[in-house]
Amino acid sequence: MSRTHELHKIRDQLDAKEAASLAPGACLSRNAVRRRPEERQGHRQNFALDADRILHTRAYTRYIDKTQVFYMVRNDHITHRVLHVQLVSKIGRTIGRFLGLNEDLIEAIALAHDIGHPPFGHDGETVLSELCREHGLPGFQHNIQSVVFLDRIEKHGCGCNLTLQTLDGILCHDGEIHNRSLVPRGGKTFADFDQEMAAKGANPKLALTPMTLEGCVARFADTIAYIGRDIEDAILLKLMERDDIPAECQHVLGRSNGTIVYNLVTDLVASSTGAAGLCFSPEVADRLLELKRFNYQRIYLNPAIKHLLPLVQEAYRLLFTAYFEQIRMGRRDAVVFHDFLDGLGDEYRDSTPPAGKVRDFLAGMTDDYFLTQAARYGCKVPEKS
Repeated sequence: MSRTHELHKIRDQLDAKEAASLAPGACLSRNAVRRRPEERQGHRQNFALDADRILHTRAYTRYIDKTQVFYMVRNDHITHRVLHVQLVSKIGRTIGRFLGLNEDLIEAIALAHDIGHPPFGHDGETVLSELCREHGLPGFQHNIQSVVFLDRIEKHGCGCNLTLQTLDGILCHDGEIHNRSLVPRGGKTFADFDQEMAAKGANPKLALTPMTLEGCVARFADTIAYIGRDIEDAILLKLMERDDIPAECQHVLGRSNGTIVYNLVTDLVASSTGAAGLCFSPEVADRLLELKRFNYQRIYLNPAIKHLLPLVQEAYRLLFTAYFEQIRMGRRDAVVFHDFLDGLGDEYRDSTPPAGKVRDFLAGMTDDYFLTQAARYGCKVPEKS
């Protein structure tokens, strides 16, 4: 018996173990669906393979220099996007383990869910969205862009051929939306997924629901991972004090990130055990919503972290205009060609309009690469303080 055959037998045993041990609502690895059939059947289970493919993408590598909330800050302890997705993965897998769900699928969704974020986080997303609409494209949404990178741009335009369940979880993660409960909308096909992609692109406020419990876990874990961590970063940067956290939130959820994470995870698991979906208890859900509103006012909309935004906006506009003109004129010596388009296949180049190519190039940049490019065009760029 060959070693490969032995490994395939072990994979089959792992699939059988999943079927016997996971909760009735869990998504089994053997039920994964890919858009394109694959001739080579390796020994890894499907969702573990998805996670591996995501980890080895260039887009995942670029997480290392992607803003989470605070940008241009000279402090190595401030959260970056790469840490955030790891926290989402760990928190999600903890929840999944207690609920008997597929941890590999949760990990794959968690690691990939923010790959589409452009430089400078949500501020960058807002600016890029305006530029997209000005050039006849739908507004920019990082969850859609995450799918675009993984499905159409990675591997020289061939995509990673991830499973439907993983892509659906990425598209539907919407961590900013407040839900007390989530019940998965099962039975989706790739045709349904493509329709939801198009509908979400046309209407950013459209609420999508994951097709798996694992996708629901990743969505809740996203919120749990950032809500207290952003408070810790804000305290470290002296934008607020710990006593500023609303009293009822402190009483129910805690006043440190560790306590907040523990209490949210504990409540979600306890409230969801034996349920068809996931839910927080009413009191915890109310306090979480209150804490989200507090964070928006005291952190995300704080003028103290917006003083560099005009420079970021100017740089985005300058680069978008420059790259758009270079593509339109066929300037093959330009950076947008040799650092991006030349590495992609004809299908992507032929099906994507110039503005879409610029959007994808800008969205994939790290903060540092973006600033370097803007400086080359004579743009005044922000400096860390």
